[in-house]
Amino acid sequence: MGSVTFVSLADARAAAYENRKLARAGGDPLQDRRSEREIQTFEEAARAIYEMLEPTWKNKKHAAQFISTLETYVFPTMGRTKVSEVTSADVLDVLKPIWVEKAETASRVKQRISKVMKWGIAKGWRKDNPTIGITNALPRQTEPRQRRKALPYVEVPGFLSALHQSQAGVSTRLCLEFLILTCARSLEARGARWDEIDLEQKAWNVPADRMKMKRPHRVPLSRRALAILGEAEGLKEESGFIFPGTKAGKMLSDMTLSKLVKELGFPVDVHGFRTSFRTWAQEKTNFPNELAELALAHTVGTDVERAYARSDLFEKRRKMMEAWAGYLAEKRDNVVRIG
Repeated sequence: MGSVTFVSLADARAAAYENRKLARAGGDPLQDRRSEREIQTFEEAARAIYEMLEPTWKNKKHAAQFISTLETYVFPTMGRTKVSEVTSADVLDVLKPIWVEKAETASRVKQRISKVMKWGIAKGWRKDNPTIGITNALPRQTEPRQRRKALPYVEVPGFLSALHQSQAGVSTRLCLEFLILTCARSLEARGARWDEIDLEQKAWNVPADRMKMKRPHRVPLSRRALAILGEAEGLKEESGFIFPGTKAGKMLSDMTLSKLVKELGFPVDVHGFRTSFRTWAQEKTNFPNELAELALAHTVGTDVERAYARSDLFEKRRKMMEAWAGYLAEKRDNVVRIG
């Protein structure tokens, strides 16, 4: 029961009483403590389930998504919590930040947490599943929006080859490639200004008021992205826009980019190039999911974790963006487009 230096007489008596009760019921206090130590943490259990089921999944992408969503949204918050100790409050802390904004992802995360909890029940580590009824404590999800059509990442180099050979206006062509290389949203790229560019740091500093989540965003600029800025120098005008529209003082319109994509024979949405990047990062690289999410300016972790995260992993993201640009350039050089 421990030294009297660390255990009070009252606590020692209470522990002895509990041990006697367990023994009278046919239990073994020593074995009970050993069993407690054998209970896995949530992350250990999730990875064990993944290793068990991964060979049986026909779709390897879905198999990878099972563990990657847990790594991104769950492990940082309750990965070290023992399966027996996970509560409904823990699950709510994971789901609340993404329940409305990323409804489909949140529902999948909930299902995967539930699978781990069912594993714990089967192992005898717990008697209940804290995900059951959890939606009663969450806001109503809106109807899922129609998914934007995205180009498979293996086809993006072919798209860039077609873009380079097109007769599109210089500003439109450069803006679209810049958008793909930086994983920016359409409005962010079209509204890019020269005073947001830091050539010394090779960075694009997008202010909070131009970001969807209203938080400033630093974008590492690859060598190719910097080259595009060099080409855009000849377009400079008083408006300050890097990629000015045809009307003086105005940025390019969203329709201008969308129309060009369709004219080049690709029935996809401009926003979908962000999905192309995300899938490439997940399937073709070893970069952590957190880096890819940060590159897309997505929310990562809980409010508390973000408060303590003083770094935006800028230099690590630079390596990833350079790798993305390198992949596009290497594959584009090997593309022969017909038609």
